[in-house]
Amino acid sequence: MSQSDSAPSDARSQQVAPVEPEEPELPKETPLPWKQIVPLVAMRLAEPINFTLILPFLYKMIEDFGVAETPKDISYYASMMFMSFSISQAMTVMYWGRLSDRIGRRPVLIAGLIGTLAVSILFGVCKTFPMALLVRLVAGVFAGNAAVMKSAMAEIADDTNRSRMMALLPLTWNVGSMLGSGVGGVFSNPAQQLPGLFGNNKLFIFFPYLLPCLIGSTVAAVGLVAGILNFKETLIRPTQPAPEANVGSTESSPLLAQPATTSAVPVKQNSIRSLLTPLVLRVMITNAFMCLAYTMCDQLYPIFAATDPRDGGLGLDPRSIGISLGIEGIVVVYIQLVVYPRLERKYGVLYCYRRGLSFAIPYLVSMPFLSIIALHLQNQAGTSATSMLIEKIVMWTILMSLMTMRITSSVMAFTSINMMITNMAPTRADLGLMNGTQQLAMSMVRIFAPIVSGSLWSWSIKHSFPFPFNSHLVWMLSTVLIVIVLKLSYRIPESVNKFAADQPKPVAIAESDE
Repeated sequence: MSQSDSAPSDARSQQVAPVEPEEPELPKETPLPWKQIVPLVAMRLAEPINFTLILPFLYKMIEDFGVAETPKDISYYASMMFMSFSISQAMTVMYWGRLSDRIGRRPVLIAGLIGTLAVSILFGVCKTFPMALLVRLVAGVFAGNAAVMKSAMAEIADDTNRSRMMALLPLTWNVGSMLGSGVGGVFSNPAQQLPGLFGNNKLFIFFPYLLPCLIGSTVAAVGLVAGILNFKETLIRPTQPAPEANVGSTESSPLLAQPATTSAVPVKQNSIRSLLTPLVLRVMITNAFMCLAYTMCDQLYPIFAATDPRDGGLGLDPRSIGISLGIEGIVVVYIQLVVYPRLERKYGVLYCYRRGLSFAIPYLVSMPFLSIIALHLQNQAGTSATSMLIEKIVMWTILMSLMTMRITSSVMAFTSINMMITNMAPTRADLGLMNGTQQLAMSMVRIFAPIVSGSLWSWSIKHSFPFPFNSHLVWMLSTVLIVIVLKLSYRIPESVNKFAADQPKPVAIAESDE
């Protein structure tokens, strides 16, 4: 055999080690634009603080109004307070979103803060239920900043830092909710709770709920100043190239055309009908059901916590309710700024959405069972102090564990749904309308959620029905809704993980005649 004949066999006998493809590295994250983020966060903080500071003392405030015939009816009147806010918010939120697409984000945000500052003070001086209801109605008119801020945050972000920046808004909401609940619990009725400081203050004796509202209005004033002095407009109206007079080429034309001007014709914004594609509607529906479940339980919790354990509640005072709502905020910062962005960049927003929904189920199922421990504590009053202390520690440990689970679920689910809605906007010019539409859907749900949860809670504790139609009814109903949403989420495609406004658009190419 010749040397040339053996060469192929020698080549075939050589084993080539397989080359494993390397995993593509994630692009380096763009540094966050803190000069814009800080004033935006300061403005955002005003809304959750002023919204949640009333929760710890709302039960006692309605009781002081004297409108409820029995303590079991208080939840019905509390639900009316929440509903009035949501009605006016639903009627105006899309207007604010669309207006911000036209005149800019900054003036709309400033107008909302001015309104929030004023109505917060007015709520603190309410002495009757109709007056408080009217003030809450007006407060909802100025509650459109959430949708506008989502648009502003999306406009100053890019694909590498969008998840971290969008996570700042729900983080601010959760931290603000923690602070607001604490302020409402500690500083309501200061003449009795803080007699050393305010025991002889006639103003706070006559208006026992004014002090926390003044603190809330101060936060709104700080946000207003930060917005006026430091926040720069983020809306850049997109344009398309102006049509050229001569599209043909000649021998004297340059080989590479010059860039077309982008200042001639503004890009037309899409109508709401064209934005509501089947995919957008599918995501909006899951958002609505999810919001219904969370809102029912979130707005029931302060009533549930204040209700007598014999009626299925926890029997907590306003200060304890404020602490229980506020202490969970300790874990929010880590989850929102560290855990969520890492999960989102690795697995996508859709994965985070489903995991958040999964965390809600054990929280919703377990929470009403805490009333058993609270009732046992109430029955053991006057017995061994050590035994009562141990049981109280057990109850608060379980309560804080469940509240931590709740906030983890809420952070992951709401941050993800906000990013999905933002990602589906076809252009940056449609961000305000898209986020306004989402806020409208959530506001519509929040009109009915409080009245449903409040009425069902009042009805369930008035009658001696067996499980699950007793004090567990609202919690079980919310669990069913979350399970439905979780199942629907598996019909949402992975395309929602990408920011559509920055994706290349298909361009139609005309065929040339040869």
